[in-house]
Amino acid sequence: MSETLLDVSGRDAITNAQPMVRASKVRKSFGRLEVLKSVDLTVAPGEVVCMIGRSGSGKSTFLRCINHLERIDGGRLWVDGDIVGYQQRGKKLHELAPREVSRRRSEIGMVFQHFNLFPHMTVLQNLLEAPRRVLREPKPVVTERAMRLLAQVGLADKATAYPRHLSGGQQQRVAIARALCMQPKLMLFDEPTSALDPELIGEVLDVMRALADSGMTMLVVTHELGFARDVADRVVFFDEGRIVEDGPAEQVINSPQHPRTQAFVSAVR
Repeated sequence: MSETLLDVSGRDAITNAQPMVRASKVRKSFGRLEVLKSVDLTVAPGEVVCMIGRSGSGKSTFLRCINHLERIDGGRLWVDGDIVGYQQRGKKLHELAPREVSRRRSEIGMVFQHFNLFPHMTVLQNLLEAPRRVLREPKPVVTERAMRLLAQVGLADKATAYPRHLSGGQQQRVAIARALCMQPKLMLFDEPTSALDPELIGEVLDVMRALADSGMTMLVVTHELGFARDVADRVVFFDEGRIVEDGPAEQVINSPQHPRTQAFVSAVR
């Protein structure tokens, strides 16, 4: 596997200093259960932010809201200056048409816990599908990019294999390459190693480290505290739908200030 990934930080160069992600008083409920309670967060272009906390604390829901897989119930969310899922006209918000939602979502890569590869497609076909169908890119152009990405995640020899013939770690590396094939400006990772056997976790984290080194903006939900400490610029701790601690990675992991963070870090270690 190569030591660094290609700079794939977006289809267009980032030319301004506006936040890549900005959340203001974001709320989300499922029925009577309030999952996000006035969440505020700003992520700069090129920044790596790891989100930690107990299961059910709202981390994954927050990621899904950024990608508009879940609609928020209050507050505002912006990605690269655009309101997620809506367009503002005057003082009113109007929900975007599905096609525009899909277009904006295509600029955000997301890697899930359970890979979500198409089982009936080869590895290469999995990478080609979205750029060909959504972006309408020529097959030769996408194929060249896909093969380059597979080489960079150490899987060039698996292009014609089907997901069922790959280990969990290999499948997750394919999932990362598939997301990168869309040339996103933001990558979201929702506990990408939690479904893997312990001996396979390292190979996925190595790819994510290289991606962080390339300058990609990343939000990562993880329980891998060593990875968070070594790779993240910041770590935020979620507790019962709120961010209760936000600071430099080494400080939050090694010297947490909030009692809830202290208890979580101690338990995970």
